Amino acid sequence: MEEQESQAEANYRVSAGELRQFVERFERLEAEKKDIADQQKEVMAEAKGRGYDTKVMRKIIALRKRDKNDIAEEEAVLEMYMEALGMS
Repeated sequence: MEEQESQAEANYRVSAGELRQFVERFERLEAEKKDIADQQKEVMAEAKGRGYDTKVMRKIIALRKRDKNDIAEEEAVLEMYMEALGMS
């Protein structure tokens, strides 16, 4: 009986240690993510200071992540809707 209890304690200690490692890794990644976000803000602030429109830059960055066919399809639908509303 004592052997089972000590085995359970050992399993708990190992699991607690492993859990602590996962939590600490996640916390380090959170800190890195915050640092990267701060750097991105600095880049945009610098670009804005140089006269660039950061709203447009963010749109360009988002478009560069997407597939060209998806973009073309969305633009075609947008144009069709705008025509239907007499906006073009």
